[in-house]
Amino acid sequence: MLTNKTILITGGTGSFGKKFTEIIIKKYNLKKIIVYSRDEFKQDVMRKYFLEKFPEAISKLRFFIGDVRDKDRLYRAFNGVDYVIHAAAMKQVPACEYNPFEAIKTNIHGAQNIVDAALDCKVKKVIALSTDKAVNPINLYGGTKLVSDKLFISANSYRGDEGTIFSVVRYGNVSGSRGSIIPFFKELILKGEKELPITDIRMTRFWMTLDDAVNLVIKALEESKGGETYVYKNPSYKVTDIAKAMNPDAKIKVVGIREGEKLHECMITSDDSRATYDYGDHYIIYPNYIWWNKDNYFKQGGRLIEDGWEYNSGTNDKWLKIDELRCRISNLDV
Repeated sequence: MLTNKTILITGGTGSFGKKFTEIIIKKYNLKKIIVYSRDEFKQDVMRKYFLEKFPEAISKLRFFIGDVRDKDRLYRAFNGVDYVIHAAAMKQVPACEYNPFEAIKTNIHGAQNIVDAALDCKVKKVIALSTDKAVNPINLYGGTKLVSDKLFISANSYRGDEGTIFSVVRYGNVSGSRGSIIPFFKELILKGEKELPITDIRMTRFWMTLDDAVNLVIKALEESKGGETYVYKNPSYKVTDIAKAMNPDAKIKVVGIREGEKLHECMITSDDSRATYDYGDHYIIYPNYIWWNKDNYFKQGGRLIEDGWEYNSGTNDKWLKIDELRCRISNLDV
């Protein structure tokens, strides 16, 4: 499917974009990979990394300076593109709370620009990255991503019979990614700190790696028909167990939950359960719009989940123990 195709990744210099680029370079014989982002320094760092690690593939990489807020630049960048992965967003909860207008411009207006450019430039498929924070949002970042998700799902009503296919992939905090708890704890431990700060001892999260995130996006690229929200199945862990796994002798210091922070990650609400199907290693939430019909958009082989069920890290049926966490953390590149 991806052989001799051109893929563009917005926000392509982030943790996901770099891992996605690395995996698809190894896996597919692509025509071109376009990394679209705002930061020329990060682009230069990424270019040098791939020049060293994958010199045979560097000729297929293109680096476009641009902002998803800039529709004209998106139109130019999307020219000749087959597939778009939309990873660009303002993601830091405190930054979005303090700069709400800027978050709206990037996460909502930027999403609409992606939809317009993809439809007009005849992109075959767009996969937009979502977050657990878009589910029952309690902060502005989650609110903007909820709107973004709705825009991408509803964009399928504009596509006609042969236009762009739009789908969403949703996941929570990626273990070991930039700004997450594991590299934060590691830095404190290396400094010799004897206390590790935790906002609330009840807090839980899903364990998901960058490889998991990339593989789910590739699955969506290969099989989506329009309107799906993909959710990967993950084990849960207690944040206190992360601290114990990384330093068994450290004391846990409870610092209080931050504004806009949730105790648990929720990926699928009980209200969405009526349209959610289990496909073994992942779930798909289907939309409930007049343009969507089962004959054209449904993937066979799924099992409708129980009405009222919720996919929540605090009530999950799979948990990682401290020894398992220690092993998994040791395999992370942090």
